[in-house]
Amino acid sequence: MILAMKILMLPWLAHGHVSPFLELAKRLSRLDFTVFLCSTQASLASVQMSIPEECTSSIRLIQVCLPESPDLPPHLHTTKGLPPRLMSTLKRCFGAAGPALLSGIISDISPDLMIYDGVVWWAPPVAEACGIPAVLLSPVSTAISSFFMHHLNRREEKYPFESIYFDPSFARRIERHASEEIEDGASTVERINRGLKASSGIVLVKSSRELEGKYIDYLSDVMGKKVLPVGPLVQDIMAQEDENNLIGWLDGKEPSSTIFVAFGTEYFLTEKEREEIAHGLELSGVPFIWVITFPEGEETNLEEALPDGFLGRVKGRGVIVEKWAPQARILAHQSVGGFVSHCGWGSVMEGMNFGVPIVAIPMHLDQPLNARVVEDIGVGVEVKRDEEGCLDRGLIAGEIKDVVLGTKGESVRKKAKEIGHGLRNEGDEKMIEEVGLELFGLRRNID
Repeated sequence: MILAMKILMLPWLAHGHVSPFLELAKRLSRLDFTVFLCSTQASLASVQMSIPEECTSSIRLIQVCLPESPDLPPHLHTTKGLPPRLMSTLKRCFGAAGPALLSGIISDISPDLMIYDGVVWWAPPVAEACGIPAVLLSPVSTAISSFFMHHLNRREEKYPFESIYFDPSFARRIERHASEEIEDGASTVERINRGLKASSGIVLVKSSRELEGKYIDYLSDVMGKKVLPVGPLVQDIMAQEDENNLIGWLDGKEPSSTIFVAFGTEYFLTEKEREEIAHGLELSGVPFIWVITFPEGEETNLEEALPDGFLGRVKGRGVIVEKWAPQARILAHQSVGGFVSHCGWGSVMEGMNFGVPIVAIPMHLDQPLNARVVEDIGVGVEVKRDEEGCLDRGLIAGEIKDVVLGTKGESVRKKAKEIGHGLRNEGDEKMIEEVGLELFGLRRNID
């Protein structure tokens, strides 16, 4: 099927947002779409080498230059490594400069349609003023979107899915974040609501009907729009370099014996969280790879960041990696039998795509609800916290052992493999063709 169109893509300035946009661009390029992916140089730095040679003529990168400031130099025009105190600054900067920059880009390349991120809620009015339709691609779980849209638009009704809820400790943290005001009195959640409602007729979601069919249908009902899944949008594992020879280390481990531990590029563990997780890994006795990140400019020596003697005690059984690891390649390895994850949706989708059971330790934002989705589907378990929201090393160790080795984890391991097999054989091409036809129809309606 050939549908010649020019599409402009505008994701939020985060790896977990840019990556699914790029993966969708690769799939749309098969339909003869030309895609212009816009972001800052700091966000695009790792994108260029992830574009296959056969897609270089159909996927083009456009650099967006934000104003510099002493607090926000160009290398921090991305959420990767961004100190948490500067997150609002980056949002304000992008929101203030973005509309004029986007208008200029649309004028230069004359796209037929724009696909945007819900965080860049200010983009659809710009597209409308330029006479092109704008379609939302949501890189978060559809359960999350349906949960928040319900509470914003149907507050008087009970949310129909009881398995999706916030624990009290997380609810207070989410409430503070949701009510955060940036520039015009609208909260973060209200802005995302605007972004969803502004989508032209359809909404694209990074998910599948097998995983979130009931949430997809409910979100469609709440919004009055067609909601189309585009699949897990997982990066090709061979596109990831392995600078630390982690794959070689995994080759020496028994099948399904090892866990991978990672908390994303935007959350930085507190000293207490690092301590409990480290002791939990040690107590579990399970081989592990643990990726630890620190904010840009605040890097800490691992010996000082971890409990005394920890590195020596786990030497040979555990590998600690700073900043980054080839996550998809690791999860696809036969020796990996569990994924200790913060439950960012991109990580959840990667874990499920490769059939790896998840030990959920959500930290903030949408992650607690994603952990509920993981448990609801049956592909993982959540490490419970105490009433104060604190982690316990014994509970961490127990859940790791159960998921990787224990009889209690048998059903989780089996379900994870079933889901992974289903996702990898779901018919990505057919799904993308349906999306392509819908996008092409929107352009024709405008014409």
